[in-house]
Amino acid sequence: MKKNTKIAVVYATFTSATALFASQAHADCGQVSITEMGWASASIVTHVSKFIMEQGYGCEVVLVPSDTIPSIVSVSETNEPDIVTELWVANVPAYPGLVDAGKIKTVGKVLSDGGEEGWWIPDYLAEKHPELTTAKGILANPELVGSRFHNCPDGWACKISSGSMAAVLSMESKGIEVFNHGSGETLAASIAAAYEAKEPWFGYYWAPTAVLGKYPMVKVDIAPVNEEIHRCNSSAECSDNKGLSNYPTSDVITAVTTSFEDKEPKIAELMSKVSMTNAQMNGVLAWQQDNSASSEEAAVYFLSNNKETWAAWLDDDAKEKLSGFLK
Repeated sequence: MKKNTKIAVVYATFTSATALFASQAHADCGQVSITEMGWASASIVTHVSKFIMEQGYGCEVVLVPSDTIPSIVSVSETNEPDIVTELWVANVPAYPGLVDAGKIKTVGKVLSDGGEEGWWIPDYLAEKHPELTTAKGILANPELVGSRFHNCPDGWACKISSGSMAAVLSMESKGIEVFNHGSGETLAASIAAAYEAKEPWFGYYWAPTAVLGKYPMVKVDIAPVNEEIHRCNSSAECSDNKGLSNYPTSDVITAVTTSFEDKEPKIAELMSKVSMTNAQMNGVLAWQQDNSASSEEAAVYFLSNNKETWAAWLDDDAKEKLSGFLK
């Protein structure tokens, strides 16, 4: 699919300017490794951060493709990558232990108003069958949701948590197949396809996303929030307290290794300020989807349209270096 002309113009403007400013940037910091998680909002945050680190602080940024659990395992075992961004800490039972051990530190909330997770059905299905807005109602009527639960791909913590609750509910034996998607793209595509055909859909999703912005969904009530049960459900090793709980609103954070903060305190300070609202991110994600744009292009869109927001993240030296972008 051809790129939208406006995308091409905006992207070309920033990339050509980037080349100019890169030639003027000083090597104020060394090599920095940062996660690029496997979903759109996290990838956009990473590319926004990469641009600012390179052009404002003179860093050499290395992107590390990862997902929630692998990134934390890597920090635990190798002390890398330096920066883990858009980490949904409620889904990572091992995270507090790494903090207590002094390996990693939370520096900021990358989504200022937190992240939302849950099980959902389309609004048209809820309007026609309000009984489907509870897990109990769905189990009593599996055929009304297409007899399928759409679960997350391998490597995503939500595959573990939703799979745990599906097992507690004996979902498979009650006529609902637990279908583990191969990627985030196929999970999103299943919602779009169901909506276009006004067919049943039932499964896990989260916000901020372009998908939930574009396709109105109704959250299914599983059970009252229980943080202890949710932590156990999210851990493959925990077997003593599996149960049912709605997903709590998640702190969605940026973390850095403590060794990196000691080595590059200015970059750790920058990353403590990199933060967007769900509304801002939903807008960028919707633009990205509507224009078939890459994460890099979506990052440029954010940088172009939210200059006051990201200018406030910068120290005085970085503001001076990036002054050409802030006009």
